[in-house]
Amino acid sequence: MIDITLEIAEKALRAAQAKAKELGSPMTVTVVDEAGRLVLSARGDGTGFFSTDTSKAKAMAAANFKKPNSELAKMVAQGGFWSIVPTVLQGQLLPTLGGTPLVRGGRVIGGIGCGGGTGEQDQECADAGAKAILA
Repeated sequence: MIDITLEIAEKALRAAQAKAKELGSPMTVTVVDEAGRLVLSARGDGTGFFSTDTSKAKAMAAANFKKPNSELAKMVAQGGFWSIVPTVLQGQLLPTLGGTPLVRGGRVIGGIGCGGGTGEQDQECADAGAKAILA
């Protein structure tokens, strides 16, 4: 069942972009549904041409693994399975800083991914977007 709507995705995107503006970092924001299908993406002014791909892959990782990418990145750093996920999945999932699951009613309904700043800035923006839909 698909619970994420365009309205929810827009709210998350606006909050992530507002955080990026506050941080002074250009940001591309992508929102996917719980299966990783694209709902909304906006490439920020001044971001790299590849930020649309990486922000989507970060959102897909958050949605599919149902964890913030800040947790996934720690597992990647330990090596083993998590360190080869991007290679095995041919870049479709990127468990690095900058993604957060979107949760409503205790259930993951999608993911938000951000790219364009430092990893920490990307994660702050994704977290801000996810927090915005809880209200």
